Amino acid sequence: MNKPVTTAPVFTPDHTDDGPWHRGEIQMQERAGVRDKMATVGKRVLRDHLIEQHRQFYPQLPFAAFGTVDENSDVWATLRANHPGFLFANDPDHLMVKLPRDPSDPADSGMDDGQAIGMIGIELHTRRRNRLNGKIMRQSDDLFAIRVGHSFGNCPQYIRLRDFEFVGDPQAMPSSQPEISTELTTRARDMIAKADTFFVATFVGREGKNREVDVSHRGGKPGFVRIDPDGTLTIPDFAGNLFFNTLGNILCNPKAGLIFTDFTTGDVLQITGDAVVITEGPEIDAFLGAERLWRVSPRKVVWRASALPIRWHTHKEGISPNSLLTGDWESAERKLSALSAAHAWRPFRVARITQENHLIKSFHLEPADQNGVLSFRPGQHLPIRVTVPGHDKPLIRTYTLSSAPSDERYRISVKREGVVSNHLHDTLCVGDILETRAPAGEFSLLADTTRPMVLMAGGIGITPMISMLRHIVFEGLRTRHVRPVWLFYAARTLTERAFDDEIAELVNAAQGNIRIIRVLGDTNGATARKDYDASGFIDMNLLHAVLPFDDFDFYLCGPPPFMQGIYDGLRGLNIDDHRIHAEAFGPASLMRHRDHEDNLPDLPPPSTKAVTVEFAQSNISAIWQPDANKTLLDLAEDADLAPEAGCRGGNCGTCRTNITQGSVTYKARPSARFSAKEALICCAIPATSEDGEDIPLVLSL
Repeated sequence: MNKPVTTAPVFTPDHTDDGPWHRGEIQMQERAGVRDKMATVGKRVLRDHLIEQHRQFYPQLPFAAFGTVDENSDVWATLRANHPGFLFANDPDHLMVKLPRDPSDPADSGMDDGQAIGMIGIELHTRRRNRLNGKIMRQSDDLFAIRVGHSFGNCPQYIRLRDFEFVGDPQAMPSSQPEISTELTTRARDMIAKADTFFVATFVGREGKNREVDVSHRGGKPGFVRIDPDGTLTIPDFAGNLFFNTLGNILCNPKAGLIFTDFTTGDVLQITGDAVVITEGPEIDAFLGAERLWRVSPRKVVWRASALPIRWHTHKEGISPNSLLTGDWESAERKLSALSAAHAWRPFRVARITQENHLIKSFHLEPADQNGVLSFRPGQHLPIRVTVPGHDKPLIRTYTLSSAPSDERYRISVKREGVVSNHLHDTLCVGDILETRAPAGEFSLLADTTRPMVLMAGGIGITPMISMLRHIVFEGLRTRHVRPVWLFYAARTLTERAFDDEIAELVNAAQGNIRIIRVLGDTNGATARKDYDASGFIDMNLLHAVLPFDDFDFYLCGPPPFMQGIYDGLRGLNIDDHRIHAEAFGPASLMRHRDHEDNLPDLPPPSTKAVTVEFAQSNISAIWQPDANKTLLDLAEDADLAPEAGCRGGNCGTCRTNITQGSVTYKARPSARFSAKEALICCAIPATSEDGEDIPLVLSL
């Protein structure tokens, strides 16, 4: 369920002593974890005057967006056009605006002398834009000054490139009358459904000197604004300048005014209504690039045909690169529908197969049903179920995803080394169907930190690191900040190393923020510096020689001896256990030395006696012997049961089974999560009962 943010109404801007932000803006900045940063930024970039660059910029513009508040305290956004030069500044404190009054425009009633106004000047053909707010000093019906309150620049994100031309006299009044309603008409819905751009006005404060109005640009792919059945508009909020002028105002005063336009006809649609900010919920996770949502429920709708004397021509390749990194509501709805089937096996079609080297193939998978791919965290794995000739029942395996959450398809990269992997390599073709379940796993990239990372991969352990790198680069492009990464990648020989080209592309896209150290155990046939950076193994000596002194998060994946050696070396340097994230392949588990502050409960001791294990749903029982070195999964399979299991190492959670009586323990703590009433039977064994009585262990199998 989506969770709206609420705060007490604020009728004054309520600025703090340490910066220009009011309470609503600060609350949004705190939620984004940037309050301290923005306190410094705000003092530096928000000015009470026009800098020379802005004074030269505004006279170039053929139009601007304004925000005003009418006599009913409703806020309106509007677009007004005139020949370049209608905006000019004779001094740094005032911006002159030469525009005639327009009674057909609902925003015009808020343009009287002394009223608050917000403005954004934007060049659609260059993506330059600057904003200001202040008070109107009206000099005549066709001229007023804005006494600057705040003035600041904006980044060029999400702006579609468009060229303009005038088709009418900007001084003439529109010939058509406005059409006013309380709900969206079919024509209005059609305009919104096609829109890739709109402007929004918000405000805080009572009428008088304390009122501040803001107007902002919003852009995305066509249709990025969703129209709900009741007419409510739902809008994704993408990465921006972190000022939160719009959403901070909505927190304080839940009203918004929107304007959409048909750039080819000059028609405009103006809406004023009630607004709310949503910061948590499945819709945010499902919409690519959305960091939060906000909604507007229209109370008054105004359609003005051919209201603008200007027309725009869209560049063929003019969509913003930032918009290309965002999603759409159709894809989001498919992801949301997939959530309902998250625990079921779903058919996926092989869309593409890539030979990464002589041992590894990548399988690109797309849904074969009507649902989308589920979101996942970089580093997680995908359970698959396949029918292999010679086996009575389908076999289940888990393979780490090498795709990023932003990719449209799942990708698993499989090394040939077992029954299922051989089957995939030898028989699976493009167009074939296999079954998958929701991605899972505790080994994943932390999303709430920007600390530098060290990724260390041995052999096929590179697959989760590729997913992490793809995600880091995507997020870096989306947010304009790439997290620093050092990748140590070890392979036995040059021919066994995979993903060289893809890694090189990611390193290049990261613009110096990803550094790769390639290690070969056998350098025969390889050229130093061209094919590898170090020979031998990844060890502590290599880390000492390469890594600068910094506060890192470490991610390890590879064969168990490689993992254990690096882990022990890092712990020997007093690296906190929670900073070392690791996943080993196969049944072997990493032996961790937990920090005292982890407060994890001790595992109970294993039973030293034979224990009767009852598989309740199958009405079968078996005897577990302490000296047989068997897990509960082994015991179930010996009894001709076929419970689902994947990794057989306590990493994936596929074998999670409810306990109805008794308790279990583990030789080493599994990485997959489990409760006291659950057993990861692939590595669980019976525990000694607390009261010492010999009671059966009962499992829901």
